[in-house]
Amino acid sequence: MRIIPYLTFNGQCKEAFALYKEVLGGELFSMSFAEAPEDVGMPKDANLIMHTCLTVGHFSLMASDCPPGQPYGKPQGVSVSLNVDSAEEAERLFNGLSAGGSVQMALAKTFWAERFAMFEDRFGIAWMVNYEGKQ
Repeated sequence: MRIIPYLTFNGQCKEAFALYKEVLGGELFSMSFAEAPEDVGMPKDANLIMHTCLTVGHFSLMASDCPPGQPYGKPQGVSVSLNVDSAEEAERLFNGLSAGGSVQMALAKTFWAERFAMFEDRFGIAWMVNYEGKQ
């Protein structure tokens, strides 16, 4: 079994996942609503993403835009946590993903980690970056 976080956006999924691929690397697959088969009755909006998946190593992050006509609810009570192997990687990820967003806790040393940060990216997705340090 694999547990894969699935995010929902309000029309910014394509832009968000372009940033995530740029910062995180990996392989990106995307399909717009317009690319769905005719017989499934999906709205034909080429600007909205029906499904996307960013795979980095053995891990994936999936998402879509909220379908047209359905109410969007901003994600609450969950964060995507990135646990990394170096302080430099923590800093690179923090800088790349937090730009234009809101920082709740800047990247800093804590009592449990060499580097930790909490922030929302400019698309409203909550993230945590954690580097525990050398064990």
